[in-house]
Amino acid sequence: MSKTKRRTAVKVLNNSEDRRTAPGKPSIAWQNKDIASKYFGENLKGKSFAVYGLELPEIKEVQPTNLPAIEANELRLDHLFLLKDDSLALVDYESTYADSNKIKYLNYIVRTLKRNMEQHHFPCKIRMIVIYTADIQPQQTKERMDIGCLQFQLEEAFLIQKDSEQTEARLQARFQGNQELSAAEQMEFIILPLTCKGNEEKQACIRRCFEMAKLLEDADMQRFLLSGMLVFADKVITKEDSKQIKEWIMMTKVGQLFEEEKIQYGREIEKNVTKNVTKSVTKSVTKTNELKFSKILLHAGLSIEEISNAMTVLTADDVRKIAERMNPTPDIRKADPK
Repeated sequence: MSKTKRRTAVKVLNNSEDRRTAPGKPSIAWQNKDIASKYFGENLKGKSFAVYGLELPEIKEVQPTNLPAIEANELRLDHLFLLKDDSLALVDYESTYADSNKIKYLNYIVRTLKRNMEQHHFPCKIRMIVIYTADIQPQQTKERMDIGCLQFQLEEAFLIQKDSEQTEARLQARFQGNQELSAAEQMEFIILPLTCKGNEEKQACIRRCFEMAKLLEDADMQRFLLSGMLVFADKVITKEDSKQIKEWIMMTKVGQLFEEEKIQYGREIEKNVTKNVTKSVTKSVTKTNELKFSKILLHAGLSIEEISNAMTVLTADDVRKIAERMNPTPDIRKADPK
């Protein structure tokens, strides 16, 4: 294939997000998944799949999944990781099982091998890992395929074997206590929605996990956990939920602090306004009372100076104006020759 055709094929592959999704099924755009993958991948180094029941070396780095296309309508791999032993782990997860999926996996392997040969000029060890959601039992699948010239071995993980309710309760307690999560617990959180059966339960779990993550004071850990969940749950998450989580992830630590400062500033404004209004009302009521009292004292024959000294709001000029409007007696004017 020429370079021009290869570039065209890769472009078609990258724009084919709807080809892997059944009509009416909620999905997240691949470019949005790539954004979440960036945050997720930045902190995935050193983590492992052991908590999923897979004995593999730790993750060394996350690699791009836009593999060279052999056919324009080929599907895109879920995840591709470089492990600590320099082997490549191709990870796909499934909520159903079909023997024909192995053809899809073989295509992933061939394309991965092709890219590796082009970049490094030698083959690498490749692991094909399939993580089955809680909808699949171990006895439903076949991990090997032998067609004579080719023997194909999968490494399978079954999330049905994890107790979703117990795991969620344990993680919830950690979040509420603002306790630091271990590497294993972080990986458990990321995959937690897939340990539930059925799309409705998975989506409800996604929303609960979102609320749990908001309890974390560590903004970096918060973004890592949410981006990881978004990446792994992209096949089942609703558009509305993915939008909310993505917007939260895109808010940087500075942005979150700014939001908190805006809230605090708003509270201060509200406090000051309330204080000023109260002060203004109090002053208005006091002035009204002093006006009435000043008139009484003027009638009683007290001087303007004596009256103003007894007031807290009214000044001598205020009392004088009141006296003038009342047509003061000669005694009052005499008492205050001004």
